[in-house]
Amino acid sequence: RVQLVESGGGAVQSGGSLRLSCTASGFYFSRYCLTWFRQRPGQEREGVAGIDSQGHTIYSDSARGRFTISRDNVKTTLNLEMNSLTPDDTATYYCAAMEDYRGHPSLSGGQFDIWGQGTQVTVSS
Repeated sequence: RVQLVESGGGAVQSGGSLRLSCTASGFYFSRYCLTWFRQRPGQEREGVAGIDSQGHTIYSDSARGRFTISRDNVKTTLNLEMNSLTPDDTATYYCAAMEDYRGHPSLSGGQFDIWGQGTQVTVSS
């Protein structure tokens, strides 16, 4: 069964850190681009951080310098280390996957065909 399952969300105070994980199954993980998306209350989904099959990464302006994306092809796991969190980071976070046809990471959601169910991150001031 093709599946992505996120974990690690929760509540944290402003300035704190969280580590999200996404465990994959049912597809050839190492050949896929993987991206973390988030949807903040009342806003559209946005790409936060992506990594391609070669380990090249891309970050949104809001994530760059604070978030770090990584992958473990042996454990078929995608991670997102989030530091210096602010209330603006409050959102449901999703991991997504697409086969790496393009050779570079992406933050564009329309291209991804495998999605997790999401994990909630709440940052209080």
